[in-house]
Amino acid sequence: MQVLVLHGPNLNLLGTREPEVYGTLTLDQINVRLDAFAAERDLQLRMVQSNHEGVLIDAIHDARTWADGIVINPGGLTHTSIALRDAIAGVELPTIEVHLSNVYAREPFRHTSLISPVCRGVIGGLGWIGYRLALEALLDS
Repeated sequence: MQVLVLHGPNLNLLGTREPEVYGTLTLDQINVRLDAFAAERDLQLRMVQSNHEGVLIDAIHDARTWADGIVINPGGLTHTSIALRDAIAGVELPTIEVHLSNVYAREPFRHTSLISPVCRGVIGGLGWIGYRLALEALLDS
């Protein structure tokens, strides 16, 4: 199985950005943990982080030619990006939305996701483990 793992805007700042909300692991440390998990399960991951919506959309479009699923943490684009939502809907790959923090325990504007309606499921509030759980869900589907 091959999975695209997308990390959206500002996730490159993990480890230093609001550690009380997002934890102290860096994005590189999370990716290393995901690679280790994938290696144990003969799962191939391609990981992309971008602060640019178009780069994320291009990665989703490209995934339709090789991926069996997508795990996405859309960051702040969760609440604003119709284009990202449409890209996910358009490629028709099983997609799991992940958030490191519990968005429902935060500001009200974070309670609405434009992405969730086109995803198979949503995992939030469990830190980096949410990514691992999303991969497990794709493997079991």
